[in-house]
Amino acid sequence: MRNFFTPLLVIAALPALAQTRAIVGHVSGSDAGVLPGATIVERGTTNGTTSGADGEFRMTVQPGATLIISSIGYATQTVPVGDKSTLTVMLSASATSLDEAVVVGYGTQSKADLTGAVVQLSGAVVANQPVTSFEQSIQGRTPGVVINQGSGKLGQGLNIQVRGTSSVSASNQPLYVIDGIPVTSQDQSQASTEPLNPLADLNPNDIESISILKDASASAIYGSRASNGVIIITTRKGKQGQTKVTAGYYYGISAPTRQRQFLSGPQYNQLLGEAFTNAGLIGPDSVNQYPTLNSAFNGYGLDYNSPYSTNWSNQAFRNQGKYKLFGGGAGVSQYDFSVSGGDAKTRFYLSGTFNDQKGIIVGNRFRRGSLRMNLEHSIRDNLRVGLNTSLARTVNDRVAGDNDFSNPLQLNALAPTQPVYDPATGLLNAQTIYYNALIDQELGSNRAGTYRSFSSAYLNFTPMKGLTLRTEVGGDFLNLNEDLVRSAGTQTGAATGYSYSAQSQVVNYTNNNTATYARDFGEAHHLDVLVGESYQRSDSRVTTAEGRGFPTSDFTRINSAAVKTGGSGSSGTGFSILSYFARVNYAFRNKFLVSGSVREDGSSRFGNERRYGTFGAGSIGYLLSEESFLKGNAIINYLKVRASFGLTGNAEIGNFSSRSLVSALPYADQSGLVTGVGGGIGASLGDPTLTWENTKQTDLGVEFGFLQNRITGEVDLYQKNTSRLLLNRQLQLATGFSNATQNVGQLQNKGLEIALNGRILDGDFKWSVGGNMSFNRNLITALATPIIPGGAIISRVTQGQPLGVFYTKRYASVDPANGDALYYQADGTKSNDYGAAPDQKVGNPNPKFTGGVNTTASFKGFDLNALGQFTYGNDIYNAAGVYQSTGFNNYLDNQTIDQLGRWQKPGDITNIPQSRFGSGNGTGNSSRFIQSGSYFRFKNVTLGYSLPADLVKRGYLQSVRIYVTGYNLATLTKYTGYDPEVNTFGLGNGIGGTSSGNIALGHDFYTPPLPRTFLIGANLGF
Repeated sequence: MRNFFTPLLVIAALPALAQTRAIVGHVSGSDAGVLPGATIVERGTTNGTTSGADGEFRMTVQPGATLIISSIGYATQTVPVGDKSTLTVMLSASATSLDEAVVVGYGTQSKADLTGAVVQLSGAVVANQPVTSFEQSIQGRTPGVVINQGSGKLGQGLNIQVRGTSSVSASNQPLYVIDGIPVTSQDQSQASTEPLNPLADLNPNDIESISILKDASASAIYGSRASNGVIIITTRKGKQGQTKVTAGYYYGISAPTRQRQFLSGPQYNQLLGEAFTNAGLIGPDSVNQYPTLNSAFNGYGLDYNSPYSTNWSNQAFRNQGKYKLFGGGAGVSQYDFSVSGGDAKTRFYLSGTFNDQKGIIVGNRFRRGSLRMNLEHSIRDNLRVGLNTSLARTVNDRVAGDNDFSNPLQLNALAPTQPVYDPATGLLNAQTIYYNALIDQELGSNRAGTYRSFSSAYLNFTPMKGLTLRTEVGGDFLNLNEDLVRSAGTQTGAATGYSYSAQSQVVNYTNNNTATYARDFGEAHHLDVLVGESYQRSDSRVTTAEGRGFPTSDFTRINSAAVKTGGSGSSGTGFSILSYFARVNYAFRNKFLVSGSVREDGSSRFGNERRYGTFGAGSIGYLLSEESFLKGNAIINYLKVRASFGLTGNAEIGNFSSRSLVSALPYADQSGLVTGVGGGIGASLGDPTLTWENTKQTDLGVEFGFLQNRITGEVDLYQKNTSRLLLNRQLQLATGFSNATQNVGQLQNKGLEIALNGRILDGDFKWSVGGNMSFNRNLITALATPIIPGGAIISRVTQGQPLGVFYTKRYASVDPANGDALYYQADGTKSNDYGAAPDQKVGNPNPKFTGGVNTTASFKGFDLNALGQFTYGNDIYNAAGVYQSTGFNNYLDNQTIDQLGRWQKPGDITNIPQSRFGSGNGTGNSSRFIQSGSYFRFKNVTLGYSLPADLVKRGYLQSVRIYVTGYNLATLTKYTGYDPEVNTFGLGNGIGGTSSGNIALGHDFYTPPLPRTFLIGANLGF
């Protein structure tokens, strides 16, 4: 009987099978090319899938089917299938999709219901980019967020500001949260004065979305750490449906975005000889004079008749001089794979990647290998557990700091008349006028190796409809090992060799417990309430050691050193934060929105008297497009106004700044105690009343969509007032203490943010254009005493001025009669008396506005994405100019080519003084070395092509996409230095934590440029 019915069943099923149809589609984003992970659902059914790494998807649908295609950060599209077998869909990067889920603090919220200023980006914008950390890829994409890479060194710390600089001495970094867990984002390096970027340990390809909370309404749920904004990173998760396997590879080559021109050998001799002559060094042989130019050059260790004309500045770059492009040249490559999928019970995501970048600076190389596994399992319909875990190994071969003679860029100071190699020995020339930094590359190393794990586990329980209980625990484990080796023959190693080793360990763990209740009351009211508790503890341990005297260069470990010269041994520190928080969101008829939050934080960093602080925010929104007079309007499709006010804090200071400490200090064979860590005059005086910086922020915003949301955007006005600044105040040395951290001073940031996106063409050929622009004005509103770092740092903090404005002598011109450098005096006259000229405001490193513009086009299988980034109105101080652009008036450093335009005879009109060796004519700090830092950079251009499905299937694949990318293609600027996007770390200014780190912006001191990279890659889907 079974055999009889089986053919009948098959025959009966044939009409249904004939009616279904297979389709192949390609999803891209208007700001990111292909869009992996997009959700495609057949409307009215549970039939669905997701797009692969190349944006491709395949599914079988019913006749007359309509697809709903969505992705985080993009407007949802509804696409009728009709009689098509292939579809090409571009999702616009729109903040106006009412159904879009936006990640906020401790949960998600519909974009339509948001009353705070939040920017959310898809992980697609940071995937497959030739960068070491994801922040570099979001430059120019986010209004109100200014990212300065500062240097072309790989893995280097970045300067990130969300709506301006909110502190003078405390950190200005935003709070980073990965999968709900705050992570360590501060530099942990001990072996260099320049910071490492801990976020380089995160694989950008694992990121699903990035949410940036900018105003107090959005960020106050994080309380005492939210004044600088909050960046929430959500990693990829598995989705129910067909298992997706992807693999990718790219390879590229890099070169400096710009190289500077210095004097050739003959030009060097000509100008230095002129400087010797003008200084009166050539003449009758005496103590201070030489009979001939040749003898004068010999007296300074130079050969006037040298046949060499070495381009030393090129030697600093890997793909120049000794290190040729395909013989160890600068390049980047990456291998990656992922597997994701699941069913109604279990979802999974597994990925791995290996990234290898050889920097444009000789000796600089960055490698990262990482694995990630995210699992989610539904034990019952109302009980879900999850695990997110990753392991990364990062190795960074570093180069010396900007202010170190072994910094490769300081090679440009060497005389071009001296060769790279000693012709007598064939070895690197050790007889140059300054140190030949290439010797460090031959006889030394500086390696930072990190093991890092971001992990979290959670349990979600829904005991009744609308109520969700969640507990999660997470850990951020960082282990950094640094080994600095300088063998005998190097400057630091001297005759016997030097080695330094440091091991830093940071264990940062968090426990969050929340209860969320959401309910609709009739059709008019919606309420959701969040209450929670959080505990975070971070423990750090550092062990250092150093030694000198090694038998040969093969011995590098300190155990082999003849003399253990120093080291701190083992030291430890830590902090903890206990928090309670609550949030209420209410919506009336889906158009009137009210939100409020409050958080109380207790931090171990503050004294017993002020340990706890309360932070809160409130906001309202009005969705006008839900009103009857706008519903169905053909022009205005979406319109929302919102306003917020709130209080946030900043606690990013030293762990014991509120305490006066004592430490052990041995004397002979006796132990003793001294004030401060390390004791003596450098100790810090504690303050038991020390408490949080407070920032009050007001925000007014409007969001809109016109013409079926083909034109979308938002505008925000804000003002941030920061009081009780955490300031490192200098004390009289007679007190026995050098400084104290106190709550002193106030500052203000206010600004305007504009974002605009448009779908120009929406047919088979799709074209979208978008852009954003941000204006921020910073002002110190109260400060008892100006902060003047001094030295090569000409920045100053003073009441009534923006943070870090340049104060120094104002350069006037050159006296056409005698070639003297002239400076403006107090009465406005010009004089060659440098010392009498007053310091005055001569520049501002803070830009007037910043922004970016992007465009995306697609046609059939081709897709094109281009991004431009710009900064306008800021100044840069070239602190190296006093050495390399002063015409031998102080030093023997090779000079920039413009110095050939110096004053030579009476009547010459020029801004370059006469060359007189050792005279100091025009060499002092002054506005002479300040230039405009405005620029427009063609940041990224990517062209991709997805092979036709019928061709790909012949190779047993699901999808194939190939692409080419150009990164940092061109920079339009008037700045004559290496790169306008600079901020040296070589003058003692770190990222946050120190006053000069926030103050000394816009300083360029032998700082390497960013790399220009061209790469080709492929993504395969199985």
